[in-house]
Amino acid sequence: MPQYLKTPDAEIAYHKLEGEGPGVVFLGGFKSDMEGTKALYLEDWARANGRAFLRFDYSGHGSSSGDFLDGCIGDWARDAMAVIASLTEGPQVLVGSSMGGWISLLVCRSMPERVAGLVGIAAAPDFTEDSMWDGFDAAQRAALERDGRVELPSDYSDEPYVITRKLIEDGRKQLVLRDPLPLPFPVRLLQGTADTDVDVSVALRLLEHAQGEDIRLTLVKGADHRFSTPECLALVETAIGEVS
Repeated sequence: MPQYLKTPDAEIAYHKLEGEGPGVVFLGGFKSDMEGTKALYLEDWARANGRAFLRFDYSGHGSSSGDFLDGCIGDWARDAMAVIASLTEGPQVLVGSSMGGWISLLVCRSMPERVAGLVGIAAAPDFTEDSMWDGFDAAQRAALERDGRVELPSDYSDEPYVITRKLIEDGRKQLVLRDPLPLPFPVRLLQGTADTDVDVSVALRLLEHAQGEDIRLTLVKGADHRFSTPECLALVETAIGEVS
């Protein structure tokens, strides 16, 4: 059973392992939860290696309180910052998957003193603007303005993704690829070439845009967005070791 952290906005479900530092914090993706393959693999790795580890659900995700459709990038970033501030000590290694990569970058920008290193797995910074909004046709943009929401097909569920106007409008306030992005700690970016959700060009743009002396991108031929094969998980484990 998860434990819960009460914040001014929500009750955030989490699982925490005590151990040596720097601790590892896993930040999941859009509409995912802390029970995914990567989160559980890393928890097992942390337990085996005596490392502190934290996984959690954003508000409106998994076991946390709230409705997904009420949330936005800014809300979920505040959730992440709250759990890091309240449940961890000292600098942490952030492991951000997909949207969690964007959330991790917002954490890095707001509280860099709490970041020891960053591992991005198919990181998706600014996706609400550069992927969703830019990909909408005129009818979808009109529906978003008129109805406050638009439905998109999902590759992972029979139910469509419902994209809200709040998500798009708040996303514009959280963009990280338009302004300087200093990352003064080790960063490892992992990206599959067969990822149909986050194009390789996003990883290259982030690599080019971010400012830091130890930032590396690894492209994995044939890996998809889940990045959860044994080979991919081993690369995540290696990357954590390099930034720790």
